[in-house]
Amino acid sequence: MADIKTKDFSKASAVSILDPQLRRALRQVGTGFDAARRAAIDEVSPKLWDEWREEARRIKIHSLDHLDYYLDLLEQNVTKAGGHVHFAKDAAQANDIMAELVRTRNIKIATKSKSMVSEELSLNPALEAQGVDVYETDLGEYIIQLAEETPFHLVAPALHKTKEQVAQLFTDKLGIPYNDDINALAAAARLALREKFLQADLGISGANFLVAETGTLVIITNEGNGRLSTSAPRIHVGITGMEKVIPSLQDLAVFLRLLPRSATGQRITSYVSMITGPRRADDEDGPEEFHLIIVDNGRSKMLADPDLREALYCIRCGACLNICPVYQKVGGHAYGWVYPGPIGAIVTPSLVGLKEAQDLPQASSLCGACREVCPVNINIPRMLLHLRQKSAESPDPSERSAGLVPNLLAEGYTRVMRSPALLSASHKLGRWQQNVWAAMPFFPFSKKGGMIRKASLPLLSRWTRMRDLPELPKETFRDIWKKDLKEGP
Repeated sequence: MADIKTKDFSKASAVSILDPQLRRALRQVGTGFDAARRAAIDEVSPKLWDEWREEARRIKIHSLDHLDYYLDLLEQNVTKAGGHVHFAKDAAQANDIMAELVRTRNIKIATKSKSMVSEELSLNPALEAQGVDVYETDLGEYIIQLAEETPFHLVAPALHKTKEQVAQLFTDKLGIPYNDDINALAAAARLALREKFLQADLGISGANFLVAETGTLVIITNEGNGRLSTSAPRIHVGITGMEKVIPSLQDLAVFLRLLPRSATGQRITSYVSMITGPRRADDEDGPEEFHLIIVDNGRSKMLADPDLREALYCIRCGACLNICPVYQKVGGHAYGWVYPGPIGAIVTPSLVGLKEAQDLPQASSLCGACREVCPVNINIPRMLLHLRQKSAESPDPSERSAGLVPNLLAEGYTRVMRSPALLSASHKLGRWQQNVWAAMPFFPFSKKGGMIRKASLPLLSRWTRMRDLPELPKETFRDIWKKDLKEGP
């Protein structure tokens, strides 16, 4: 599997939040993607949009409730169309299946369109270990492949890169003169990749959807690379998670309305490719062989968990990333694995283990914006709270997200809130402490605003070094209540 660096979330996010270039790049997810999504919804009317969302959710619920039936039907129809279906229980088995295909077909060069599951499996290094040259053909994926990085965003993998950084990268890796004109950079990538499309023995793609009734693999893209990867080489391998299966082409129509609008604000993407088996005898082009690798890799565990199976409804549109205040501050790489943002904070602990990713469910303000924008109405905040509870109550100390000090503070807070006498005494102590701070020279206290400005305070430093702390009021609610009762109406 891909390198798991989820334990470094706190350190990585602290570094990311201070990066000015990253700040500028992340502003685009709200002003660009999310603004386009809202405009696309207004165009069709919010009422109709909500009807589509509910229909998509019903389809996903039905598909997962009968997943064994639809996977069996999918296998039958892929086979009937001349393809081959392989089931992989984990990353190692998926890579072994691919290695066997590569070895027996004497594959030397592979082109690959965008696939998050292949990132999850670390497929590229596995193929390179077999002596295969692998080329990402999505422009964003190609950029991060050259930079030896992981995707930054579900939809825009190289969102964090400036055109100047890309120009320098192309100069260093491709040996071309420095030119930061965007059209020139795209042309340079096209020129470098065109030869690889023609030489490739193997084309690899992910799948946005798998249609059980026809055995069809569906990918939606905005670049022609997807179709070249699936049709030009003599062998096409689709690799995807088992949750991508849906019953029918009629169901597909619902998702084709939702996914492009949610992801980029488009009515439809530039390319909708529907692949059913290999080339027929009367086809002018297409692969000689078609293989579909359906990956579990922890998904059956999520499916069996009634509290987390809802995460499998995700169609990877990235809308929850674009609206999330945490993602907008720290970006994708801070999450330390393949799936960032709110949905990643659920999927990642489920796939790699809560012990490895215990900080991710904490990376949320629980504002609920992610649920509001989700095209399948996934209740992300509920699952984040479930994982937080699971972490806090775990019998394994290594899985608990809170350390000794936070636990003691939480226990102390509980006792204070349960005792009127302790609560009153705490308020008086807090007021006295604030008065002491206000009298100290150079202490960051604003008398006018009644705030303790950003400062590193004992026990509260994780809050106060980044946020203002409001001044405690002179009278508590209890004091006001008693006074009003005494004075009468």
